[in-house]
Amino acid sequence: MKKKADQGIDGILGLSDVEIVRVERRRDIRVWARPTKRPVCLYCGHGGLRIKATYERELKHTRQGNQILIVHLAVPKYHCAGCGRYFRHRFSGIRPRYRATETYRLEVFDGHHGGISQSQLTSTHAIGSATIERWYHHFIEQRVSELSGRPCPQVLGIDEHFFSRKRGYATTFVDLKNHKVYDVVPGRSEDSLRSYLRRLPGRDKVKVIVMDLSETYRAIARKYFPNAKIVADRFHVIRLLNQHFLEGWKRFDPEGRKNRGLLSLMRRHRWKLSEEQRKRLAVYLKANPVLEALYTAKQDMALLLTQKSLNAKKASQLIPDLLRMIDQFAASPLKSLADTLTSWLEPVARMWRFSRNNGITEGFRLFLVNGG
Repeated sequence: MKKKADQGIDGILGLSDVEIVRVERRRDIRVWARPTKRPVCLYCGHGGLRIKATYERELKHTRQGNQILIVHLAVPKYHCAGCGRYFRHRFSGIRPRYRATETYRLEVFDGHHGGISQSQLTSTHAIGSATIERWYHHFIEQRVSELSGRPCPQVLGIDEHFFSRKRGYATTFVDLKNHKVYDVVPGRSEDSLRSYLRRLPGRDKVKVIVMDLSETYRAIARKYFPNAKIVADRFHVIRLLNQHFLEGWKRFDPEGRKNRGLLSLMRRHRWKLSEEQRKRLAVYLKANPVLEALYTAKQDMALLLTQKSLNAKKASQLIPDLLRMIDQFAASPLKSLADTLTSWLEPVARMWRFSRNNGITEGFRLFLVNGG
């Protein structure tokens, strides 16, 4: 039974050619391990190695639930009888002089890239913000090096991502056809992205670019992707609709806007509310006729915007409805929303023809926060 348990732990550890000596569960999970075999000499390939000394490395390896798994790794120092040189044992997935495994470093990178703040990662992974930033930039540079030369995806998503006060924003390019992050580039202005975009292979073959309602990104798309059609990202358009409505609600009823229960009901799509929730909301809106009209207009617009994968004929039939609703907002306290939608009319209308969005750049937060 003990041997099977050890094999299970070895599998969880995920380090090759390493065996578990013992495990202790306290505040953290601590695992003592050692190499299972001696290597050949790094310099001459001779197999006759003598262990000169052994020292211990303490490495953060991964999170399991709310605990950090820390590996106490016995590292032999070898002497080669063939060439007389000394060297220390090398482990796959562990860099010399680092105090964390590559698994742990990549876990932190994925978390930060997925949207988890440095302060949150500092708390959950017991490392400093400077270390997080250093690791993040290391993996960004590594991925840029690995991915350089690949042709640009024909269906491209562009979104911004904030990762540090010092470094500011980065621009994420997404391959929406294969649902993968294509590249991440520091900066979000044309000046900071110009050099990268000019040497981007295959940008003239990009057919569709999905983005939020950013004038900067729209100008970049028109200049550097001349053959691409711009499509507004559905997630950002509906979020903008909600933001303007909530601001309008705040002007009409500041106290009601502070009610968390009402706030939850107002934010959600009407068709996702239960019958009881609809009745509760109707009682409140009945006492505020102007707000009720705005809420109805917002819900009608949201229903229209969520249409997707329509053929050209059906999409064109919805344009008069979209224009009518924009006119309604233009004559209401949400005029600024109408102005934005008018400016982005074609990209918004193109959403009906496509099902893809930039959700990959917004996701993974809950998974990573919960220790995934």
